[in-house]
Amino acid sequence: MSKKLASDLVAILSDLIALPSPYPPGTSVEICAYAAKRLRKAGYKVEIATKTKGVDNVVARLKGKKKGPVVAFNAHVDTVGVGERANWKSDPFKALVKGGLVYGLGAGNCKGSMAVQLWLAEEIARRGGPESGELVFTFVADEENLGPDGMEFLRKSGRVRPDALILGAQTENNLIVAERGVMWAKITTKGKAAHAGNPSGGDNAILRMMRLVGALQAHYDKVLPKRVKGAMKSTVNVGMFHGGHNTNVVPSACTVEIDRRLLPNEKVKDAFKELKSVIDKAGEPKAMYSVEFLTGTNGFFAPENGRAVGAFEAAVKAHSRRKVKFLNATGVSDGRYYADDGIEIINFGPGSGVQGHAANESVPVSEMIAAAEIQLDVVRRLVGLK
Repeated sequence: MSKKLASDLVAILSDLIALPSPYPPGTSVEICAYAAKRLRKAGYKVEIATKTKGVDNVVARLKGKKKGPVVAFNAHVDTVGVGERANWKSDPFKALVKGGLVYGLGAGNCKGSMAVQLWLAEEIARRGGPESGELVFTFVADEENLGPDGMEFLRKSGRVRPDALILGAQTENNLIVAERGVMWAKITTKGKAAHAGNPSGGDNAILRMMRLVGALQAHYDKVLPKRVKGAMKSTVNVGMFHGGHNTNVVPSACTVEIDRRLLPNEKVKDAFKELKSVIDKAGEPKAMYSVEFLTGTNGFFAPENGRAVGAFEAAVKAHSRRKVKFLNATGVSDGRYYADDGIEIINFGPGSGVQGHAANESVPVSEMIAAAEIQLDVVRRLVGLK
């Protein structure tokens, strides 16, 4: 099976790489049409779900004859841009198979996992579908944009509400079952413009911001080292700092954007309240600053004794003769939109995270084969399969 499976997976991935889907602009019509056509042919009930024109998502369903869990698979179709074309040793939109690797834009993140999931969906249908429950395959856009038109839209519209959500990710076929939350906030300070030769005649908005950020940093330096769960740490980062419009003018406005990463037991609303409280106690005039919540999602933690996690542990051991590793996530996935739903959320797939967003990214064919075989076994363990 492995030789034919390798050929099938490489063929699907080659097709996907040849269908450009970079963000920006984020257009996903062509690649979603490709996935939808294959899934309809396999016998799935398929919907193209679209919130914003040009940003398509695929939802495909196949039900069993008996009651059982709803298991959803997900991979995002969008990629980052090519970047500097000169850094690529081959055509980024043409798959290159060399040394057991498939090269191309999105090969690792996340078209390798998408190829595996498309093969998986077709193989399940070929075997007669699940014996119980329902399988849902979702291929979504807008992930690289961290935007609302992809998985967030599917969840809010009620199209995808699973008991277990399995997201394609570059984990080298290990598991990520816990993910930090994220909270973004913007601080704006006001001042009074004046000539730089007479700074006392104005009110420097940048200096006011520096005092506020200093108060925040002092607070977080004290409390965040205590917020640790295993390898996960609660963190803060000043990601953007803008102020002034000319060197010889006392700045009248300044903005800063803050990124807070939260442990699964920390909540976004509480993190924002904490930040605002520190700012409000810093002693600056209330009329001269504002604090704005930008966006955020809570973290999640799938218990390692959960049914889906257990199925992966058993499948990895059966097919790879090893104990699965539980990895620490640096970034965030589309699973965050389901963080408050009380479901098992699992990131799993072929490829290494260091390959994502890099020129000449690649995915090992051997890992794609293993990912396909492992997930087919997981489906058998969760919903039954011939």
